[in-house]
Amino acid sequence: MPYVDRQNRNCGFLDIEEIENSGKFLRRYFILDTVEGSLVWYMDNPQNLPEGTSNVGSLKLTYISKVSDATKLRPKAEFCFVINAGMRKFYLQANDKQDLVDWVNVLNNATKITVPKSSEQWSHTSEVVADALGATKQMSYKTEIVAGVPIITTTQEKGEGLNGADKSGLRKPHGPLPYYLSRSNQDQTVIKAGYCVKQGAVMRNWKRRYFILDDKNLSYFKSDMEREPLRLILLKEINKVQECKQRDVMMRDNLFELVTTSRTFYIQSDSPEEMHGWIKAISGAIVAQRGPGRSAASMRQARRLSNPCIQRYTTCNGECATD
Repeated sequence: MPYVDRQNRNCGFLDIEEIENSGKFLRRYFILDTVEGSLVWYMDNPQNLPEGTSNVGSLKLTYISKVSDATKLRPKAEFCFVINAGMRKFYLQANDKQDLVDWVNVLNNATKITVPKSSEQWSHTSEVVADALGATKQMSYKTEIVAGVPIITTTQEKGEGLNGADKSGLRKPHGPLPYYLSRSNQDQTVIKAGYCVKQGAVMRNWKRRYFILDDKNLSYFKSDMEREPLRLILLKEINKVQECKQRDVMMRDNLFELVTTSRTFYIQSDSPEEMHGWIKAISGAIVAQRGPGRSAASMRQARRLSNPCIQRYTTCNGECATD
C-alpha cells in the first residue's frame, strides 16, 4: 500500500501501461505530491537513483477527473485501476487488493479540489499525454472545442516507444523465489523473499538486491533470476535486527539494520509494512534456530568456550587455573 514519506508524500511501486492499449505493464515507483499538484513516476525510488535523475512520467492532478477500479475493464490485469485524465486513460496495477483500494482513495482525495471547473482549463489538454509520459511528444494532436467539450484527435503517430522503452515489457511476476537457486538454498525452508535496497560495504552506494530468508541464512542475489547468491549471512552470526536509528541522518525511509559479528548491514524496504515484516521474520528465524532461551550473547559465549585456544583454562573446585 502507499506509504507517506518524510516529505508527506504518498509513495509506492505500481505497474503502469505506459503505451496506451498495449497491454504491457512496467514496474515504476510513484510519488503523489499534493503540494506540487502532481503524480510522478520513476524507474526506481529516487533515493536509489543517481542524483538528478529525471522522472519517467508525470501527470498534473488538475488533469485527473476520476480514479476507479478497472478489474472488469481489464480482466487479465490483476488488481487494475484506471486514471481518467482528459482524453487519456492510464491503467495501473497494484500489488494486491488492499493496495488498489488505498491508491484509488488517496488519488481521488488528492484531486477533489483540483478538478477543472471551467472549459478554459482545457485549452492545453493536448499537453496531457506529453506531460504524463515525461518526454518529448511522440504524437501530434489537434484540439477542438465542440459544444464546450474538448475533442482531441491525432494527426501523426510515430512508432517509437516511450524514451526507447522496451515494448516487450510485461508485468513482472512477483514470484517468491528466484527461478534458479543453488542446491544449498533449495534444501532450506524459505521463510520470506523479496527485493530490498542495501548499502555497499566499500563504496557506500545503494543497490537493489533480491533477499531470501530461510531457516539458517539470509542471502541476497543480484536479481531474482540469479543462481548463486552474492552473500550468505548466517543467522547465528546476527546479533540484532531492528529499525535503523540513523534513518534520519542517512535520509532513508523504511530503513532497518542487521548487526552481525563482523559488519552492520543497512537495508531499505519499499514500505513500512515490508520493513516491519522483514524485521519480524528475521527475528523469528533467529529465535527458532537458537531456541527461546538462547540470546546472541550466550551464543557468542558458547562459541568462545568451544575454541581450542581457550580450553587451556580449566576449572577445579570453583577456582580457575592455567595449564
